[in-house]
Amino acid sequence: MTAMMQDALEIHAEALVIDGHADTPQRFVDDGWNFSDGLGSGLGAGMLNLETARRGKLAAEFFAIWVEPKGWGGRYAHRTLQLIDGVHEQIRKHPEGMRLGLTPRDIVEAYRDGVFCALIGIEGGHSIEDDLRLLRMYHRLGVRYMTLTWANTNGWADSSGDLEDAEVRHHGGLTGFGRDVVREMNRLGMMVDVSHVSDATFWDVMQTTHAPVIASHSSARAVTDVARNLTDEQLRAVATSDGIVMVNFYPAFIDARWNAAWTETKAQRAPLYEAAAAPYVARGEAVPYAVPMGVDRQFYAEVLAERLPLTPLSALVDHIEHVARVAGIDHVGLGSDFDGFSILPEGIKSAADLPKITAALLERGYTAEQLKKLLGGNLLRVFGAVQAEAVRE
Repeated sequence: MTAMMQDALEIHAEALVIDGHADTPQRFVDDGWNFSDGLGSGLGAGMLNLETARRGKLAAEFFAIWVEPKGWGGRYAHRTLQLIDGVHEQIRKHPEGMRLGLTPRDIVEAYRDGVFCALIGIEGGHSIEDDLRLLRMYHRLGVRYMTLTWANTNGWADSSGDLEDAEVRHHGGLTGFGRDVVREMNRLGMMVDVSHVSDATFWDVMQTTHAPVIASHSSARAVTDVARNLTDEQLRAVATSDGIVMVNFYPAFIDARWNAAWTETKAQRAPLYEAAAAPYVARGEAVPYAVPMGVDRQFYAEVLAERLPLTPLSALVDHIEHVARVAGIDHVGLGSDFDGFSILPEGIKSAADLPKITAALLERGYTAEQLKKLLGGNLLRVFGAVQAEAVRE
């Protein structure tokens, strides 16, 4: 082990590491999998469990409550509650190893006690079914941020994911009710998450919110030009709100080469998804997300691996560094999106490998103080600021 890697491990171990986004709750509910179980192998392998969190010194994780919009149409709240219950059940099953986090203080206390802190965020405003009462109920159940849209436009906010779809009714950003959602989230002390939203929605949010905003899992559009990433102007606007942008690890968002190659194979993959989903569709069931994830992994291994090497870790670090340079070191963090996509960058197989990111940033000249902010201190500050705004209501 090099001296620099040893220094990085020491800094990483001293930091309070918080990740902004992981899609693991689907594994709890759909697979009957426990957070203390192994990650598995092959097509069904996971990226995060208690053991890899311990090895990677990950103190706290925001578990994403994501409702697939087509398969769960008309039952968004039902599925949302299933997934929230899945997180609560893991905490019940692991009383010595997990604890629910509702406040920044909860995260700090869990860290001091050596207990993993589980936090909850909703990914996609369709979960509230256009009803503020559901938003308030989810908050009472522990939800502390909501991503206003997923890749689908909902009844009150446009997404970046379907702007080219002429069959989707768009709003030009937020509707009046959408602005009410943002204001109610401010009142509750729930963080407003702008990952996935359209540019118009983003700017409407910035005009409406009086609390800091977050991007729980978004990267930099200036480095990789995809709509899911934020422009430099947006990065600066998040910083002006005293918010944070947490960089996504998904290769298609951080590596233009990967994005182009993966997009080119869309037509090849479509029938594979359909075939894998067919048994569930025949039974009238929603298709578990693990099914298309398995297709992706098999397709990559059998078709793409030889001509499309894994995205280098340096590509991820480039995005982190760009956000830090444009928004400022106080406004950048990690939003891995673990368990939300199929193929990780080179050298990152699970949460156990998070110290490699710290080492790469240390090698680029970041100080221990800066790294501790980036690894979790910034998110802790923003979380506290949002809740302080609610107290002042």
